[in-house]
Parts: sequence; C-alpha cells; structure tokens
Amino acid sequence: MNDLLIIGGEVVDRQGRRRADVHVADGRIVAVGPPDEVSPAGGATTLDATGCLVTPGFVDLHTHLREPGREEAETIETGSRAAAKGGYTCVVAMPNTDPTQDTVSVIEFVRRQGELAGLCDVRPSGSITVGQAGTQLTPFAELAAAGVRIFTDDGFGVQDPLLMRRALEYASDIRVDGRPIVLAQHCEVSRLTEGAVMHEGHCCSAFGLPGWPSIAEELMVFRDIELVRLTGAPLHVLHLSTARSVELVRAAKADGLPVTAEATPHHISLTDERLAGYSPIFRVNPPLRTMDDVEAVRAGLADGTIDAIATDHAPHTAETKERPLDQAPPGMLGLETALGVSLASLAMPVEDVVAAMTWRPAAIAGVDDVHGRPVAAGEPANLCVFDPDERWHVQPGELASRSRNTPYVDVELRGRVRHTVLAGSPTVVDGSPTR
Repeated sequence: MNDLLIIGGEVVDRQGRRRADVHVADGRIVAVGPPDEVSPAGGATTLDATGCLVTPGFVDLHTHLREPGREEAETIETGSRAAAKGGYTCVVAMPNTDPTQDTVSVIEFVRRQGELAGLCDVRPSGSITVGQAGTQLTPFAELAAAGVRIFTDDGFGVQDPLLMRRALEYASDIRVDGRPIVLAQHCEVSRLTEGAVMHEGHCCSAFGLPGWPSIAEELMVFRDIELVRLTGAPLHVLHLSTARSVELVRAAKADGLPVTAEATPHHISLTDERLAGYSPIFRVNPPLRTMDDVEAVRAGLADGTIDAIATDHAPHTAETKERPLDQAPPGMLGLETALGVSLASLAMPVEDVVAAMTWRPAAIAGVDDVHGRPVAAGEPANLCVFDPDERWHVQPGELASRSRNTPYVDVELRGRVRHTVLAGSPTVVDGSPTR
C-alpha cells in the first residue's frame, strides 16, 4: 500500500484542534505534525486539505442498506458508496431486510457484501425479535458470537413490555469483547399511531391529515428507561424527536442510567410545516415535529443529552415514494447530507458536531477500537477531510445512493466532504468516490 500524505489541514479529534499534516502508511497513521516532521522519505499520494478539517471518519448508528431483499432501492455497495461520500468509514446496518437480520447466515451475508464493496466498514445489527414480529426473542448469544453488538426492531419498536423486559435481562448477561450488547429501541406505541401520516398538532388539523401524537414516542421512552432502571442493561434510544423525550433521557442520565440517544439531521432541520404541500418526500418515522421540538433536540445535542447524530438513511424507489402521502413509505436519504445539514442547523462548535458524528457513536456501536480514534501516530487510518464552510445544494443526479428521496434539494447546506480514507486507502478524493 502506497504512503498517503494529507497536507494543509487542521486536525480535530477528542484531543483538540491543531494545525498538522498527516502521514499514513500500511493502513495506519505514521505521523501527525508540521510538514517537516511528517514528510515520507519516498513518494506518497497527496490529498490537499487546505481550508479543511481532518477528523476521524464518521460513524453512523442507523443506516438502512436494504440488501438483502430490496436492492431496487439500495444495495450494500451503493449505500456504502453514499456513506463514503458523506465522510463515513463505518455504518451500522439496520436489520429490517428480507430476510430479516435475525440469523447468523444473514448477518454474515451483510458483512461479506460490505467487505466486497470495500468502501465502508459495514457492521450488521441484529433484530430483537424473530422477523421483527415482536413475539419471540432472537438468539442474542449466537448473534453476538457472530459479532453483532446492537440489536433493534427499528421500524416497529418492541410493543410488549414483558418481552422488552426479558430482552433487557437477556442482554445484560451477554458480552462481545468484554462489553455488553446494546438494545436500540424505536420508540413508538403503535396503537396510538394507526393511520397517522404526520405530527399531531396545529398543522395536521390545518392540513386535514391524521396526526401522530408525541405521546406515542414518549410513553415508550419512559417505559424503557424504567425497564433499564429495573434490569441495569444498556439502552440506546433511536431518533429522538420530541421535547419531552429529550427531557426523559436527560433525567435518566442524571440518574446514572446506561441510556444513550441519537437524533437525525432531519429532526434538527425540518418541521411539520413542510407537509403543507402534501409531498411524501417529507413523510418520515417518527414524523417531523414542531419548531419547539426541533429546538429541544438541538439543545439536547448541544448539552450532551443526545450522544450522536445518526442519519436513519432510508432509501426508497421513486415508484414507491411518489405514491399518495398516506400510501408512501416513510423515510429520507441521509448519508451524503448529514454533515451539511448538521453544520447548517446547529449552533454548536464544529468540534462538538464532529464528536457527535465520530467517537461518541463509535463508542455506542462498540467499534471505537478502530473508528473514532484519535488522529495520532499508531492509530488506524479511518479519516474524513471536510471543508466546514463550503455552501452547497443537493443535486439529486449526483447522489451515490441508488435512490433519490432527499428533502434537501432546495436547502443550502454548510460543510462538505472532500476526502474519505478507509484503512489507509482513499475511498473519496475531491468529493468523488474512487470506485
């Protein structure tokens, strides 16, 4: 493997911010410092980072890659390419595939396809229940032995409180590399959301659309926090979207409970008012909320209540997403726009945004042995280089994803990835995937 030299940028990692060049060889960082200290003796491939920040590669806790089963919307290869273009070196693949990621054979298939693509480290999650049907627990120990660290029924949520209690009790006794596995909950009491297409509030009444109440999320957040209090098992709360949910997680952390949480770029940037035109591009689960909720989620990220920014990247074909609003599937693309949306929407120091996209999600996913690491000599070379000030607009035809269901075509974004490096090899150079 040829040497790689990243020049002219500022390094940002958990150790702080400093001007430095970065020398990479054989998949690891060799040196970080002034140009005269890091120049290799021989030739090296050079990546220009002038005006850019050099950070650990981004880690996404919540990516739908669709394969196996719905390759017409996305494949592991196209999703990995979108991830690399967005600065990601690792993604956690959600289990709502067909067949579901509830057996070792499907887990190994997803992992193998990610390795063949070679664009991103794809870590499969496992479902909490068989077929995500909510009735029978999957074999946690067997799947954990195959490397699964996160289990979730994302898209549904475990409705039965007794089954969720048993899942947490079961999970509390299982370790992967000495760490407990984590259950990640999609918080939605489905009985309260039947037929709903958008947030329940002033806008849904004005638009004449069935509403999705905040309490449907908040009841399950409260329930599962109390189950964590009972069992002591770790819980990760997916895509927080309401002000009260943020308060509940904040209180749980104050009590010392092992609860973490994530927020999506769309829940910090878009509100339910976007449904005024009845466009299905803005239908998502959980739904877009009010500005008060958006501001509460932003505040939760700013004060650390919410640990991570996670995309909930959910590709859909044009054929399905262009159906009438009440028939179109929920979900938006997120991998290629997450950085630009986050920097444009959050009044946070860029260092804190980097933390929420790198080492914090890496720790939750249990991949912080190789991702989210300091940019320092001897560390794995999983890196992102981005311009924090570049303004840009999404061009759907230029997306790497197989799908085009992005809500940000008319939105100015700030911050764009220039280069991505995975295990010492560039996967994106000057904004373009290398393969």
